[in-house]
Amino acid sequence: MSEVSRVFVVDDDPTVREFLCDYLTENGFEVAAADGGPALRRLLEQTVPHVVLLDVGLPGEDGLTLARFVREHFDVGIIIVSGAGETVDRIVGLEVGADDYISKPFEPRELRARLKSVVRRYQRSGNSSDPGAAAKDASRSIRLGECTLDTQSQRLLDGRGQEIPITNMEFDLLRVFVERPNRPLSRDQLLNLTQNRDWDPFDRSIDIRITRLRRKIETDPNKPRILKTVRGVGYMFVP
Repeated sequence: MSEVSRVFVVDDDPTVREFLCDYLTENGFEVAAADGGPALRRLLEQTVPHVVLLDVGLPGEDGLTLARFVREHFDVGIIIVSGAGETVDRIVGLEVGADDYISKPFEPRELRARLKSVVRRYQRSGNSSDPGAAAKDASRSIRLGECTLDTQSQRLLDGRGQEIPITNMEFDLLRVFVERPNRPLSRDQLLNLTQNRDWDPFDRSIDIRITRLRRKIETDPNKPRILKTVRGVGYMFVP
């Protein structure tokens, strides 16, 4: 990372907040902490972070509700932390626009790696070290049915040129697909190419994001023609 990455830690447990603030600061992050929704909103009024680390089990306004608020108002990374480790928390977290999730108890080095991965995705635009690659991307607008993916600005446009909101993770998935047309890709490949981690049988993050993308680009999401399911393998982009 070429600049210091700013992280907001949102957790109602003061011990956890203190540990994460100390650990992340020692590892080069700029960290601010909040114990819930009101404190997070006050922080956001002052500055915008690169990533918000949100605990699910907050009193009052829970982490999932806050994730939805952050996603609707700010273009920042969101990592959901699930204390219970329940699958439903993970699924709903991804559905409200989180970029990643991690369950307590977690290995601090894994959290640091997840944070760096999310920051890299959000900093990628305009930071390419290969001018030739940037020029190539700038000239590419890929048709996705009636929609168009602008790879330079990382925007998805409908047939009338209106922007369709997508998360950075959704853009990463589309980018991986359009770079590999007519090629079946497994969930393991998709997670490695977008998040640099392996898939496990209980991980539904790819399926959830594919469903979200189909709602945005397919004429009939129940009968997809662009992002097709390849039975026993995964998914495939058909231009």
